[in-house]
Amino acid sequence: MYFKTRTHTCGELRESHIGENVVLNGWVDTRRDLGGLIFIDLRDRYGITQIVFEPNFSKEAHESAGSLRSEFVISIEGKVRKRPEGTENPAIATGQIDVMVNKLIILNEAKTPPFPIRDDVDTSEDIRLKYRYLDLRRPSLQQNMLLRHKMYQLVRKYFDENNFVEVETPVLMKSTPEGARDYLVPSRLHKGKFYALPQSPQQYKQLLMVSGLDRYFQIVKCFRDEDLRADRQPEFTQIDVEMSFIDQENIFEMVEGLMKILFKEILNQELTIPLPRLTFDEALEKYGSDKPDLRFDLEMVTLNHVFENTSFKVFQDHIKNKGIITGMTAPGCGEYTRNQLDVITDFVKKLGAGGLIWMRVKDNDLEAPIAKFLTDEEKKNLIQALKAKPGDLIFILSGSRLKALSIMGSLRLEMARRLDLIKSDSAPKLLWVTDFPLLEWDEQTKRFYAMHHPFTSPRLEDVEYMESDPARVHARAYDLVLNGTEIAGGSIRIHNADLQAKMFKALGITDEEAEYKFGFLMNAFKFGAPPHGGIAFGFDRMAMIFAGESSIREVIAFPKTASAVSIMDDAPSTVGEDQLKELHIKIR
Repeated sequence: MYFKTRTHTCGELRESHIGENVVLNGWVDTRRDLGGLIFIDLRDRYGITQIVFEPNFSKEAHESAGSLRSEFVISIEGKVRKRPEGTENPAIATGQIDVMVNKLIILNEAKTPPFPIRDDVDTSEDIRLKYRYLDLRRPSLQQNMLLRHKMYQLVRKYFDENNFVEVETPVLMKSTPEGARDYLVPSRLHKGKFYALPQSPQQYKQLLMVSGLDRYFQIVKCFRDEDLRADRQPEFTQIDVEMSFIDQENIFEMVEGLMKILFKEILNQELTIPLPRLTFDEALEKYGSDKPDLRFDLEMVTLNHVFENTSFKVFQDHIKNKGIITGMTAPGCGEYTRNQLDVITDFVKKLGAGGLIWMRVKDNDLEAPIAKFLTDEEKKNLIQALKAKPGDLIFILSGSRLKALSIMGSLRLEMARRLDLIKSDSAPKLLWVTDFPLLEWDEQTKRFYAMHHPFTSPRLEDVEYMESDPARVHARAYDLVLNGTEIAGGSIRIHNADLQAKMFKALGITDEEAEYKFGFLMNAFKFGAPPHGGIAFGFDRMAMIFAGESSIREVIAFPKTASAVSIMDDAPSTVGEDQLKELHIKIR
């Protein structure tokens, strides 16, 4: 079928084009038939133009337009005119003009779509994902794809201007333990052996530093076979970065430069740098999270010093057992009813708390079930420590340090929601969290695991404790946190084979296991590895936040569901016996 290519897009025509003959191509968005006149909103990814079929202008085109329905693909020729006075549409960029059609070609008819192609569509996410190619016609999703595209270009331009080299690393690699399950790919040529899809290019980028490519970056697909949630997918995109002959400050400076550009170009906001920093311990004690949301002011306070001489046995026991007492003030909540307090208490109990202590702040006093166990001095010091005022409500949790702080951190977020402290126009808050523990103890397996990955360098002053007291060792690691979401994480790497061996020993990895899994990297270190470090950004999460979405599925063209299924093309799916036989696999 012959048709002319468009002279303009559907978002391009203005009053300056009045009188011109134009060709437009696109989809029928809406149709209105008004007493012989047919009005069509023609849509492409650039916008909408109203086109008009009038029998006196072109009888043939008007007759053909009678069959047009939603989502038909058409090409039209016509003349641009100024809309009649009173019919202008200031809501769209082309709202001052329309096009009188003298020729219509129907390029393709369309079935009635399962949901309207508009942003306020009310249908289930599963239906949207099944017909994702239709969902992607909606303006909001197209804007998300364009935002993502713009971010790609800004990232590449920035790193190129700073002498970074983009290097592609293998997608089929060796299976190595990196914290999540690998996706395995059976080898046809090597019976019984498997490739793994990379959880990250971690080892390859370290090898590139050994190779002398001192500034590397890559926008790369990564794969993890793990349980999903709103901000996770089985395949995701990273901005991967590594640098040689640097320290932590060099990485912070480079990352902050990139974030300043993204804030300006994507959000039209000026980002103040250097960014604020919190240590892991500070973040936990003040906000109950290693990815704190700083868009509101509720801060937690450690109260051990207030109750160091208390006669209240619950607090006594936790202090004696090296636990923690943590408190938070909920401003203006002193009139909460008993029912409201019971709901909040149930909230923390579901998270594992044994209970919640609450206190209403009165004039120079506290009203609470446990008030009778506290001295006047303790009450005074408590009010002072929490900067509480009459009419406020105090919450206190006690217990093992990490558990109590984490639960209070969740309560902090819940109270922010209840008090509506995070406004839609709240300024984004970006910060660094530093000095993570190098290792974390797993009570179930009775062993240490790397909090980041096994190539993270300990702080040099802590190396002496690697064998005698591993829990005391902090890492030269850092996370970048935006609005309570970790968007990037990295570390200075171990570049010395002896220190790497100590790390493997602390993780319970034998020499034989280390040689089998990481021998190629360890051998590379013996040939002159420079000091190096890097960071990896969760690109999907960044795009999600910049787009103002709550799920990364809204910024990925063809995402999986929460159960790692692609409803649209039915993946994963079964394969034929012949394929399995070729791969030496039998399904039981």
